[in-house]
Amino acid sequence: MNGMSAVKYAELGAFLRSRRERIRPADVGLPAGPRRRVPGLRREEVAHLAGASVDYYNELERGAGSQPSEQMLAALARALRLSGDERDYLYRIADRPVPVQGGAASHVHPGMLDLLGRLDSTPAQVITDLHVTLVQNPLAVALLGDHSGFRGPRASLVHRWFTEPDARRLYPEDDHEEKSRSFVADLRAAAGRRDADDAEAGALIRTLLRVSPEFAALWADHDVAFRRREDRKRLVHPTLGLIEVNCLHLFSEDGRQRLLWFTPAVGTDSAGLLELLSVVGTQEVVEPTVSAATRTAGTSPRRRG
Repeated sequence: MNGMSAVKYAELGAFLRSRRERIRPADVGLPAGPRRRVPGLRREEVAHLAGASVDYYNELERGAGSQPSEQMLAALARALRLSGDERDYLYRIADRPVPVQGGAASHVHPGMLDLLGRLDSTPAQVITDLHVTLVQNPLAVALLGDHSGFRGPRASLVHRWFTEPDARRLYPEDDHEEKSRSFVADLRAAAGRRDADDAEAGALIRTLLRVSPEFAALWADHDVAFRRREDRKRLVHPTLGLIEVNCLHLFSEDGRQRLLWFTPAVGTDSAGLLELLSVVGTQEVVEPTVSAATRTAGTSPRRRG
């Protein structure tokens, strides 16, 4: 059974079912609807929220199927609004290593997910302090591109910014120098908040010092500036062109996660452009196409404009 015992498969199925049955549709932004004959969410609703097929999720609840990947477990934890302890338990009974906090599979606090679910009319996403995107709503995917397919060091936008030229296409060239300085100063502040021997932050910094002369020069300046709670940004959308937005930040208590949402900048035509995002759909912005098999939680299926 791909590394899992029959006992653990049965426990996994029972645990998923128990967590599904305790959630009200309104808790995850779904209408209750008439004639709902089961407590909590339906299986197909959990599958949709997690980006899984209904057949695959049904097999998991029956205690069958293939061993779920770490990405699928992260998706299920978010879809089912698991607490940190519940998320860790889910990984253990699935015979997968519990992810370290701060990585691409980090647990998003249910309260932050709840707020994200209520921001359905504006682009919003949750990222880590190292700029790893954890979950995006559909409008954020349409505005910024789908970040769910990145793994390893590339999961961090800071890494991609200094190593992949295409990562900069989202911003006007005139803003690149300021953006680079902002990334480096924010990364130094984030690293300072973490333990001195934090492996993830240390590996990111060492890699960028080795491969990016631009990053190394800026790092030597020792600038420190934790990201402001409100930034004004200019973004270049492939269909809609230049969009000026305010990027607002809500930080977790430990500073390791941030809920970002984007509103139109006053005095611009960005309000109308943001409204058009839902019409033009998801575009290839700076990110590659991501297959359904590798998509993580929180994004609706990719649409083409």
